[in-house]
Amino acid sequence: MLLYAITGRRLLTGNEADRQAALVRLTRAWASEGVDYIQIREKDLPPGDLASLARRIVVAVHEAAVRAEAVREAGRATRVLLNGPLELALETGADGVHLTGTAPAGAEGAVRRAYRQAGREAIVSRACHSVEEVRAARDASLIVFAPVFETVVWADGRAGVGLSALAQACRSAGEVPVIALGGVTPENAADCIAAGAAGVAGIRLFLGDAWRKLR
Repeated sequence: MLLYAITGRRLLTGNEADRQAALVRLTRAWASEGVDYIQIREKDLPPGDLASLARRIVVAVHEAAVRAEAVREAGRATRVLLNGPLELALETGADGVHLTGTAPAGAEGAVRRAYRQAGREAIVSRACHSVEEVRAARDASLIVFAPVFETVVWADGRAGVGLSALAQACRSAGEVPVIALGGVTPENAADCIAAGAAGVAGIRLFLGDAWRKLR
């Protein structure tokens, strides 16, 4: 089961500096304990502040991943994706970019070309909310399909689409792994995998200790 943690510093306590420091510590722990992907999702930060935070997270994650015994044994390390401008992702050393559902068609190719020009290979995840969007996202490395269950994260009040829709999305994705997002808990994560998902994602899911049951 792939584990895909999404940051949400505003859910942490303290002032802005405290929340950012706590988030860096969290991402370091995720990397050292088996999370596969971390999406930096801090859309309210100005570009300069986002770049600064992203750099700190990338350094913390990569250092923790190299040291983690589980990573050495499994032969894989945590990858950091930036939900933000491609230029900032490259500048901060992120392993790739997360594209929103409104990103233009072909954006995945643009990300990969830019990374290759920098001598690197990009991981590109894309948010999808319907089967039609999934079918159009087959150039992505990962598809994050949401919301699967009822959740308070969606400001527009979008209802969970359910496991049947998730299963249809997984079939429509072809060889692209689908990550289930939206109201996922340790109790229903296995249902997502049974529906065909390659893994699960969340914000609140990874803030406590419960996610460790999924490793």
